[in-house]
Amino acid sequence: DKNLENAEEAAEQFKLIQAAYDVLSDPQERAWYDNHREALLKGGVDGDYQDDSLDLLHYFTVSCYSGYGDDEKGFFTVYRQVFEKIAKEELEYMTQEDVEEFPMFGYSHSDYDTVVHPFYAYWQSFCTQKNFAWKEEYDTRQASNRWEKRAMEKENKKTREKARKERNELIRQLVAFIRKRDKRVQAHRKLVEEQNAEKTRKAEEFRRQQKLKQAKLAEQYKEQSWITMSDLERELQEMEAQYEKEFGDGSGGEDELEEQETKGIEDKLNDETEEAEFVDGLYCPACDKMLKTEKAMKNHEKSKKHREMVSLLRQQLEEEEGKFPVSLDDADGIQTKEEEETEDIPKQKYFK
Repeated sequence: DKNLENAEEAAEQFKLIQAAYDVLSDPQERAWYDNHREALLKGGVDGDYQDDSLDLLHYFTVSCYSGYGDDEKGFFTVYRQVFEKIAKEELEYMTQEDVEEFPMFGYSHSDYDTVVHPFYAYWQSFCTQKNFAWKEEYDTRQASNRWEKRAMEKENKKTREKARKERNELIRQLVAFIRKRDKRVQAHRKLVEEQNAEKTRKAEEFRRQQKLKQAKLAEQYKEQSWITMSDLERELQEMEAQYEKEFGDGSGGEDELEEQETKGIEDKLNDETEEAEFVDGLYCPACDKMLKTEKAMKNHEKSKKHREMVSLLRQQLEEEEGKFPVSLDDADGIQTKEEEETEDIPKQKYFK
């Protein structure tokens, strides 16, 4: 209605707009269009579409560059342009929210920590944003029912995932190929090896110095200990010489005195040991018998012979008490006196 001079062309454009509205207003048609947008804009999905992605197979050879400089055919220029093209292709499939910054290859003089390392860290785990919808084999719009449509979508998904995986692997292999020949990486690796060797050398030197220091301290300690013992021995000899000079040589008498004292102490200890053995033993005065254990003593007390001997001994004591009567107070005094004498006098063995 705004192009009266060119009504036929305006009518054709209106038909296209109407068709686009019909597609976008249908959710299923809209989803299909979103998945195949790039293929539709670049030739359609009827087999005429040609993938214009950069062919990376040409860059897996050393003949693609000449030298390791920054000139037009140099190593760093060629591969810098390759990854710039790859990044440009990926940006076409990203939305404004998903846009990210791709680390670039850099130049021959680029710093390793700020350029080289970030580049390889990103591209060695690269994942493409392309959906590879143009690789699909089936047009889901031609499905006769929903089961057939699901089967088509399943096969198409497998095809797309396979294409994405192949693209990712190809880019990662190219990155490995480049990294192996990158002079900046080689120089950094050599620097790291030298630093590690220097650290190892310093550590070995430090350990050696510590061992020498410990050995020196041990030697000094032994020498000081030996000097101290020698000085002490010399002082003792001087003291003995001074003592003999003032009081005379009485070493022989002192030795005899010491031997006598030692012998007396040993005899006393032997007597005490015998007494302890006697006290610890078990003795029956009625039967005049020594027993070794308490159990044997109990069995002996239960025997008939023991009871007879006890009865006989009791009769003898009663007869003696009858001949020599003693008052209770005198008996207590005698008993107390005997106990005091017994405590002062060492215990003796009993005999028949």
